[in-house]
Amino acid sequence: MLSNLVNRVHFRYWRGDLFGGLTAAIVALPMALAFGVTSGAGATAGLYCVIFLGFFAALFGGTPTLISNPTGPMTVVITAVITRLTSEYPEQGLYMAFTVVMLAGCFQILFGLLRLGKYITLMPYTVISGFMSGIGLIMILLQIGPLLGHSSKGGVLGAVQNLPEWIQTLNPAALTLGLFTLGLIYFTPQNIRRLVPPQLLALVLGTILSMVFFADAGLARIGTIPTGLPEFVPPTFTLPALKTMIVDGAMLGMLGCIDSLLTSVIADSITRTQHDSNKELIGQGIGNLLSGLFGGLPGAGATMGTVVNIQAGGRTCLSGMIHAVILLMVVLWAAPLTEPIPNAVLAGILIKVGIDIIDWNFLKRAHLLSLRAAFIMYGVMLLTVFVDLIVAVGVGVFIANMLTIKRLADLQSEEVKAITHADDQTPLTPEEKELFGEAKGQLLLLHLGGPMSFGSAWAISQRQAIMADYRVLILDVSSVPLLGVTATLAIESLIQEAQKHGLGIFLVNGSADKVQQRLQRFRILDRLPAEHVVSDRRQALEKAIQLLRQPKESLELTTGS
Repeated sequence: MLSNLVNRVHFRYWRGDLFGGLTAAIVALPMALAFGVTSGAGATAGLYCVIFLGFFAALFGGTPTLISNPTGPMTVVITAVITRLTSEYPEQGLYMAFTVVMLAGCFQILFGLLRLGKYITLMPYTVISGFMSGIGLIMILLQIGPLLGHSSKGGVLGAVQNLPEWIQTLNPAALTLGLFTLGLIYFTPQNIRRLVPPQLLALVLGTILSMVFFADAGLARIGTIPTGLPEFVPPTFTLPALKTMIVDGAMLGMLGCIDSLLTSVIADSITRTQHDSNKELIGQGIGNLLSGLFGGLPGAGATMGTVVNIQAGGRTCLSGMIHAVILLMVVLWAAPLTEPIPNAVLAGILIKVGIDIIDWNFLKRAHLLSLRAAFIMYGVMLLTVFVDLIVAVGVGVFIANMLTIKRLADLQSEEVKAITHADDQTPLTPEEKELFGEAKGQLLLLHLGGPMSFGSAWAISQRQAIMADYRVLILDVSSVPLLGVTATLAIESLIQEAQKHGLGIFLVNGSADKVQQRLQRFRILDRLPAEHVVSDRRQALEKAIQLLRQPKESLELTTGS
């Protein structure tokens, strides 16, 4: 069992894995510190996430080059969880939030064991785009306070309400450092970017500037970071809060799955490989479970870290493990170096992250592609920012699925064709049209094509209203590859109604095994004489013509009623 979970760790590409892991660690350091501070759990929580999630997700995951860190979407969700639980339970709220991280990991492991990996990302893009853009806006709004020299409290609504006051009482030094950080990240020349990530460069230079020019400006800084190994955090919960914690854990786990698997797809496109999605979910779950057990943030596959890892030469899971070990060394021996980092610098880094998360490409053209798509995307984005993350996704998926079902139902209804006379538009062969003409308006041919699900049931049922005008019904399902339960019940009701009206009924059964099995299970074939169930439409027409030539009294004896 263990051999199936653990990636094959070898040193064939050790040089590339070493440089890839080192580069990924350099990129991860400022992000981990920033995400830890903004979450409310402290900078160490971000570092612990890199250490535990980064190491064990690489070891047990299904994408060899994936780098797992705290990410923007996961941090926004856990920040809301921490804020709510610490306000309701001041003494144990933070530990309860770490328990939510553990639950998220457990859900991810469960999703992987149930082999749901290939279904996780089957979510409408409009919902994903709106949700991610909403996450980006939340991250930007939450960093306005630190950028202006204030602590961000009260969540998104608090940031919007306090913005006028923050602007009036802003700290010029904090704003200067934040804008300097943003400018450096945006405008660092490409040749320097190849040597040093601009986020790390901004972190170092911004900290130096704050110590040289703004030492007495009252800047908020990271402060003391405990050195040494992390302490074990036992699962903590209260019965009144347990239900909400489970829901938060499921939401966090699902978001982590989507975030990681989308990054895995990006890694596949660069390396020309194929990841194992179910194995990846198990690895992410193990990493998040251990991260929560030791006071770390939740995380997922990080696109930036993964790309730089591959570009630097990373090829196996060893690179992800190395990047986690390097951050462990920072916690054990270099933590004092991070103490003077200003929060305004971290705010600048995170504002850039928020800007990058927003799906600008889809935002600019959503209204041109489809008004429905734009409505769903903007609706999910606004619900994400101002209402609730879970509500946003739930409402978005529900509306998107309902619109999709309506569209599919319309398409399926078009494939339910009631043929009453032969013309140039009728999908019949010349021989079949000739036979149809001999019926002289007494034959109704109901032709079903394509998959028939509950979306087509209404169209099938509607044909019952016209059956009284005919003497023979031919039901042709030879072109149906899949027959749903609701559509089958509609066919059963149609046959029953035809028998009540004394119609002769012929069924053209196709070769699809699933369709035949469905008809047999509902005992629809038992309702008809054996000679009335045929495999060819022409044969059904010939038998129908023979039946129409008989007196009406003898016709009623063959209905099978």
